[in-house]
Amino acid sequence: MENKYLSLEPHDQPRIMKILQIIFGAICITVTFYYFIYGTGPVRSGIKLWIAAVFLLLFGIFQIMAGLGNTKKYFIASADEINYKQHSFLPGIKIKSEEIDRITFHPLSIIFQLKKGSRYRFRFGISYPEVIDPVKQTVIEFAESNNISLNIVED
Repeated sequence: MENKYLSLEPHDQPRIMKILQIIFGAICITVTFYYFIYGTGPVRSGIKLWIAAVFLLLFGIFQIMAGLGNTKKYFIASADEINYKQHSFLPGIKIKSEEIDRITFHPLSIIFQLKKGSRYRFRFGISYPEVIDPVKQTVIEFAESNNISLNIVED
């Protein structure tokens, strides 16, 4: 089985949008530091200012990460492992084929049952239903090439 890369995003951002995200994120972080330096004082240092500044800082960091491509969600199946990232900030998950005991398909999720007893659940959601079939077909090919048992549950 060759490597199959499936993007879980609805569409890829053009290069200009990535550059604009990085610039906008840098502006947000700069404005946050401006508020930290000049916006705080005995009269204006209320909780609303701090909440807004922290939100703006986190949003700026997210924009820079998105512009650099660190928030992409993907599903990769190679000959001997499955690697996926389904959340923007959480790290990706790698599962080796020899660790998998069985794979269970549900209508909106796939459960990878490991031999040591733990489970990983890959959830599709209903926002982008066009990625469900390609991912399921890729996992079926992966399971067949590695002799992993499949179980299909119809809820």
